[in-house]
Amino acid sequence: MSKVQEFSETLKTNLEKVIVGKSETLQLVVIGLLSQGHLLIEDVPGVGKTMLARSLAKSLGCSFRRIQFTPDMLPSDVTGVSIFNQVSRDFEFRPGPLMAQIVLADEINRATPKTQAALLEAMEERQITVDGTTYLLPEPFMVMATQNPIEYEGTFPLPEAQLDRFLMKVKLGYPGLMDEIRVLELQQLKHPIQSLEAMISIEEVLKMQQEIRKVYAAPGIKRYIVEVVRATRESADVYLGSSPRGSLYLFRSSQARAAILGRDFVLPDDVKALAEPVLGHRMVVDPSARLRDISASLIISEVLKSLPVPGGDFSKN
Repeated sequence: MSKVQEFSETLKTNLEKVIVGKSETLQLVVIGLLSQGHLLIEDVPGVGKTMLARSLAKSLGCSFRRIQFTPDMLPSDVTGVSIFNQVSRDFEFRPGPLMAQIVLADEINRATPKTQAALLEAMEERQITVDGTTYLLPEPFMVMATQNPIEYEGTFPLPEAQLDRFLMKVKLGYPGLMDEIRVLELQQLKHPIQSLEAMISIEEVLKMQQEIRKVYAAPGIKRYIVEVVRATRESADVYLGSSPRGSLYLFRSSQARAAILGRDFVLPDDVKALAEPVLGHRMVVDPSARLRDISASLIISEVLKSLPVPGGDFSKN
C-alpha cells in the first residue's frame, strides 16, 4: 500500500497549492476519490469549494464540468438530450455536463426535486438513461456537490434518497489568520490553479481504486462497523438512522484511510475517524431532539463512546 500512501501525499501537496490549511478535509477528499464515492460539500460562499473540485480534476488529468443549478433547470440540461439530425434523418445524443469524470454540482439544493433526481441513477449506477437508451459514464466518475448552509430562500432540501448516495459530507470552513494571509500571497500575481499539472495517469487512479478493496478488515472490525451503524437507528433521538449503504461506505472509506496511512489492514481508529462524515448526513434527528440542540454529530459521538472497541490483532496473518 506504499504506492497508495505516496499518491495520497503527492495529491494532497498538489491540492494544498490552491486550498491552504485544510489538510484534514483534503485527506477526506482523497479517501472519497479512492473509495469511488461522491462528496457533498456544505459551506458558506467563498471558501474554495469550486476551486477544490477544479484542482482535483487538474491534478488527475480528468475531464471537468461545472453545473450551476437553478430552479428553472431541466433534467435534460444535466444528462443531455436526443436531437433529430436533419442530415442523417435520425436522433443523435448530445451529452450533458454530467458526462465528465469530475462533476461539480454547484448549489445543488437550488434545483427542483425533478432535476435533482436526474443525478440519482448516475451517482449509484454510473450510467444515465435518456429516451430509453443507457449511456455509461466515464471512469473515474465523481460528483462533488455544494450547498450553502446559510441561505435557504428559494432552495429545495435534498431528500434522504439523494443524501444517501453521497459517501461523505465535508466542510472547508474559514482559513486561519496565517493561512488567509498565505492565500493573499499566493494569488497576488496569478491564481495558483493555473500552474497545476496532472500528476498521475487515469489508469493508475483506477488501479488504486481497485487496490483499496483488497485492504484487510478483520471480522471484529466488520462487526464494529455494523454495530455503529445499527446504533444510529436505535437511538431515541433519531427519527431515521443510517442505511445499510452507510455500513458499506464506512467500510470502504475505512479501507481507503488505512491504505493512505500506509497500512494493509483496517483499525478501529479508521472507523471512528470517518463515522461522522460518512454517517452524519444519512441520519434524520428527531424534531424534539433538535429542540434540545442534539445533532447527528453529537449522537454519533455518543455512540462511539458507548460501544466497546474491538481488541486483538487486526492484521492479516
